[in-house]
Amino acid sequence: MNIKPFRIKKILPYINPESVRILDIGAGSHSASITKKWIPKAHYTGVDREKEYHNDPHDLEKMDTFIQMDLTQLQFNQIPDNTFDLIIMSHVIEHLHNGDQVLMGLTKKLKTGGIIYLEFPSERSVSFPSMRETLNFFDDPTHCRIFSIREIANLLMSSQFRIRQAGRRQSWQNILLMPIKIPLQLLTKGYVKAGVFWDIYGFADYIIAQKEN
Repeated sequence: MNIKPFRIKKILPYINPESVRILDIGAGSHSASITKKWIPKAHYTGVDREKEYHNDPHDLEKMDTFIQMDLTQLQFNQIPDNTFDLIIMSHVIEHLHNGDQVLMGLTKKLKTGGIIYLEFPSERSVSFPSMRETLNFFDDPTHCRIFSIREIANLLMSSQFRIRQAGRRQSWQNILLMPIKIPLQLLTKGYVKAGVFWDIYGFADYIIAQKEN
């Protein structure tokens, strides 16, 4: 299930789509193409350990800049400070043992007034049923740390951010499409991907925060 349209719709009211500079932390899974579809005039910088992770040549063409980086090393000199209007960090922080330190390092890259969007598995997900492709937090062996809205909000507020929105990531459009997606995936894949159930269960939480003076 593609989660990117949800986050783009949440972000749009807080940015100027005509001149926004985006830093996307975790630039795989066709992220550049989807972002440019919604915000065609954006300047897109992707950061990831691998440029080709679930990306095709079209996705790579849509990246204005790519920075290859192991975030856990906390070496962010390749990314200029006070440069970006928007940082997107969706389903990344839970894969980092020092995700709190990574987040604090990345906040320096935003301009004053810039927006950061974070999305991550909820604390609730530890009690969800196990499914193929992750419905329970522990279904993904690369998940190494559970974060809460409160913890991330406190980190951001300690760095002079104002929390603009926070809550459960839930798209009613995706929920209404479940009666179509479930039989279609059974026919085409032989199983139903866990992502189909993310919205109805409320698998993920999100935070939108703005950098203040």
